[in-house]
Amino acid sequence: MASGSAKAVYAAIGANSIITVTKLTAFVFTGSGTMLSEGIHSFADVLNQSLLAMGIKKAKREPDETHPYGYGRDSFVWALISAVGIFFLGCGFTLYHGVHSLMHPEDVELTDIEIAGGVLLFSFVLEMWTLWVAYKEVKRAAEASGMTFGEYVNDGPDPMAVAVLLEDAAAVTGVVLASMSIGLFAMTGNPIWDAIGSLLISLLLGAVAIFLVMKNRKALLGQSVHIDAKQGVIDILENDPAVESFHDVKATVMSADSFRFKAEIDFDGSQIAETWLAKQDVEALFARASGDTDAFRAFLVEYGEHMSEAIGDEIDRLEAKIQAAVPGAKHVDLESD
Repeated sequence: MASGSAKAVYAAIGANSIITVTKLTAFVFTGSGTMLSEGIHSFADVLNQSLLAMGIKKAKREPDETHPYGYGRDSFVWALISAVGIFFLGCGFTLYHGVHSLMHPEDVELTDIEIAGGVLLFSFVLEMWTLWVAYKEVKRAAEASGMTFGEYVNDGPDPMAVAVLLEDAAAVTGVVLASMSIGLFAMTGNPIWDAIGSLLISLLLGAVAIFLVMKNRKALLGQSVHIDAKQGVIDILENDPAVESFHDVKATVMSADSFRFKAEIDFDGSQIAETWLAKQDVEALFARASGDTDAFRAFLVEYGEHMSEAIGDEIDRLEAKIQAAVPGAKHVDLESD
């Protein structure tokens, strides 16, 4: 899903950059506080989505000595910073402007209503396009993960496309609110509608920001993967003849498209022994063990070493089998109980 996230993020950055310039230019001509709030909203979106793009880039770094599991969770850090930015820059500024306009309505003016209407219509079309791009990417990721759309928005492992989706949804809603408030201001001449528009937009951004902060906090703390992905690995272990039982199962999200699976395995010793013996000359082994006590003792010591290696081979085999069947299981740690 990382490539899909990048597509949605870069589309949003390009569209919102154009929209920001357009809205702020319209504010200069109209003097609308709601238009200013919308311009700041779009500018905040550009900054926040740039942070998401940085997170996508940094998350692609290969594992190294200091981060043996890679940098996949780095995307969650930048997504969290982006969400905080939405709260303080987007929500905070528009809230301040709305309160100021409410307390000082005499400072609020509205001219060139046609310019404001045209800009909002233009913004609505572009925002709907980026929203559609983000929606398609999230929907595709949800289907690939075996989750519903709503489940993926709430619990999906990729915060990037979800952040763009919610930001664009807030932007589209913001344009609608701005259009209504400017329209009511123009019809009634009462500047309180302009202030109300700013306040509603700030509350909308605040709700989006809080949701994204909570979502990325869960991911950074080590969120469990979706049950379908976890069950895919469990099914392999349950159906493998060498596995007698397993416990202490943990499966946590490592990045947008990978997770870590850990379990302790109680191997079927007889099955492992049979697998090893199938590759040996049993008569030769019997002859070696049929001598004196020292020869039999030496055989048992050597056999123990072979069984230890056989268990290691079984672990390697199972890990490779799991990774082949469940591509998202990039890190599989199995231990012999």
